[in-house]
Amino acid sequence: MGVSEPVVQTKKQAPRPIADPYVAPGPSGVAVRTRLKGLTRRDEEVLRLVGAHLGSLASTDLKARCADGSDHGRHTWSARKRQLTPESSSRWAGAITKATHDQWALARRSQVAHLHTLETGITTLRHRLSLPLGEKGTKRSPGGYRSRREWHAKSRRLAALEERLAAVRSDFEAGRLRVVRGGKHLARNRHHLDAAGLTEAQWRQRWEAQRSFLQADGESGKRCGNETIRVTPQGEVSIRLPAPLAGWANAPHSRYVLAGTAVFAHWGQEWADRVEADRAVAYRVHWDVERGRWYVTASWQIPAAPAIPLQAALAEGVVGVDMNADHLAAWHLDAHGNPIGDPRRFSYDLSGTATHRDAQIRHALSQLLCWAQACEAKAIAVEDLDFSDAKSRERHGRKKRFRQLISGMPTAKLRARLVSMADATGIAIIAVDPAYTSTWGAQHWQRPTTSKKRKTSRHDAASIAIGRRAQGYPIRRRTAPPRTHRSDGCGPRTVQTEPATRGREGPRHPDSERAPDARARAKGTRKRGTSAPKTVRGARGIGEWQQLSLLDTA
Repeated sequence: MGVSEPVVQTKKQAPRPIADPYVAPGPSGVAVRTRLKGLTRRDEEVLRLVGAHLGSLASTDLKARCADGSDHGRHTWSARKRQLTPESSSRWAGAITKATHDQWALARRSQVAHLHTLETGITTLRHRLSLPLGEKGTKRSPGGYRSRREWHAKSRRLAALEERLAAVRSDFEAGRLRVVRGGKHLARNRHHLDAAGLTEAQWRQRWEAQRSFLQADGESGKRCGNETIRVTPQGEVSIRLPAPLAGWANAPHSRYVLAGTAVFAHWGQEWADRVEADRAVAYRVHWDVERGRWYVTASWQIPAAPAIPLQAALAEGVVGVDMNADHLAAWHLDAHGNPIGDPRRFSYDLSGTATHRDAQIRHALSQLLCWAQACEAKAIAVEDLDFSDAKSRERHGRKKRFRQLISGMPTAKLRARLVSMADATGIAIIAVDPAYTSTWGAQHWQRPTTSKKRKTSRHDAASIAIGRRAQGYPIRRRTAPPRTHRSDGCGPRTVQTEPATRGREGPRHPDSERAPDARARAKGTRKRGTSAPKTVRGARGIGEWQQLSLLDTA
């Protein structure tokens, strides 16, 4: 019979500091897309030729930019633009070099993020390998591995990650990047056509469409806001052809006017006003292979709206929203932090293609905004989520489904879409710290808000916690004292206290810290004495009731 080891009581960790809520800034640009209708075969052939020619120049320029590495500067940019100008035009060359610069910068940020992910994984592996086998972890740090076999496998993975980190760090310091125009995923599908469900011709069509280049930045002061791709208020689209394709022009100055037209239904009036005023509008023409259609996207910058003060946004209450893997849980709170009415749930499906997922998110957010307008709320509170550390394989190695769950949640895309869609409705978006909202919401609000006709879920309670945190109120609710303790010598006791009362949010003092008389009353040593009856009928020794005289004749 073994001797049990003594239980070591660890000190409970204090909650981490909670960041203050803030109003998310509004959008700084607008992008609308429409279909090019009525195109002829010649129009489509010209668009493909121009896109393929400019795409080849863009690939060459991207290769030159990656070769420059960290030595890139204004002189190298000008040299690349001068080389592209004879094969296109000065404006096409400027658009290509700018797109190359943006793509290189995006790849550079992805490289930094990959470097940070490797460093985080290595740190976690070293920590877990240093712990004894079977040691339990906490919510903030994982514990040791379960078996010697798992420990050995993780030690080999640590060596592989350290080797990979050395290679990535060497590329980062040297400024080397590996970028694939058209996408790495599509390039890999070429070697696995059966698994991708594509034929070689279908893959080639998608590859050429992705590598095509037909986009031009706007210029204020030029006709219709763009000299390269011009769209008139009547919907006429014309393109300035590159120098080698000038023979295809059907209009003066090497321009080709499409037979099809473009009409912007969404933001159409704002777009028409900019075009008529000759303000800058950027355009991008692309071919959708799956639908077999040509589209044109117009984009322009808008002045940043002045940020509304936080207290002004919360004057009419707030709608707290808890984002989950398959739905948005929302609850309307008044200005005092009390939930009003019933919670609402807006479901979406994140399976399928990227277009389907994006449509599901937009539909759910549209329903949320319509309901917030019906509630006359001027603010929506959401969590400022970031799962970059929680997605690590080393942090949740055995919880594969959990890692897939948080990886599939489009936190950044959902908040960006919500901010842009709410800007048109006049509703402010407030971002709050997501720490402990689900735990404290379920602890303090799930049971009190549950009734026979309504079953409050954990996500509904979390939406209340998010809304109260945005308003600056504590998540913990004040409950009424027991029925027998609702009055004392100072009068009836109420649930709420005055704002100036010190210690109103503090915990109750334990019994050992109370005064001696208070402990005595709590233990029941003080007993209430019997009082004499107030009527003659209740008096002892009197057999029957007698009416007293109303007048004192004595």
